[in-house]
Amino acid sequence: MYTNSEQRRALILIFSLTAFAFIILLMFLILVWLLFRRLGGSGDLWAMTEALSTALGVAAVLGGGYVAYRQLAELASSRHLEIADRLFHELNSQENIEARRWVFQNLQDATGEDIRKLSPEGRQAIKRVLNSFDKVAFLTQPGWIPEEMVMPWMNPMIVKSWAKLEKIVDYECERRNEPDYYEHARELAGRCRAWRAKNLPGAEITWVDDAL
Repeated sequence: MYTNSEQRRALILIFSLTAFAFIILLMFLILVWLLFRRLGGSGDLWAMTEALSTALGVAAVLGGGYVAYRQLAELASSRHLEIADRLFHELNSQENIEARRWVFQNLQDATGEDIRKLSPEGRQAIKRVLNSFDKVAFLTQPGWIPEEMVMPWMNPMIVKSWAKLEKIVDYECERRNEPDYYEHARELAGRCRAWRAKNLPGAEITWVDDAL
């Protein structure tokens, strides 16, 4: 992102180049007019100068528009980096890593009814993972950050966790009669699965004992 001093330098540069170009073109225009007069032609120097000023005004506006575009692009890039950083810290916090590890290691083909047998530790781990996914879904909603910036490193965590949790969430939706129960986490998992199918065709989830 541009600093204030960099913005000032960019504006000074634009104004300086515009003024320099105007002076050079004005001198060239006068030389052409004098040559034209020497050859017996006639022309209105002021009309020619006015046309030149109009052209330079348009050029200055286009140059300012380009600078504004660059600044907007820098702002968008800065926002994307900030969101990506928040996503990284959210998914890779020690608490969330441990919660996902519990889900991976302890939910073996779990069905909805198994939720009643969960220990307090298990319930807390599942809630933490789902709450984290809801937050990630909010931060990655369409238009906030390009998927190609985050999906390559984010999608394995989401897809593998959802493979363990989907039946439990489905069961809770039905039992509570709440179709919107963790709907954002479900939508996030769907987007990750679709991205994985498109960009990693044939890739399958592999469970490894004693993984990092």
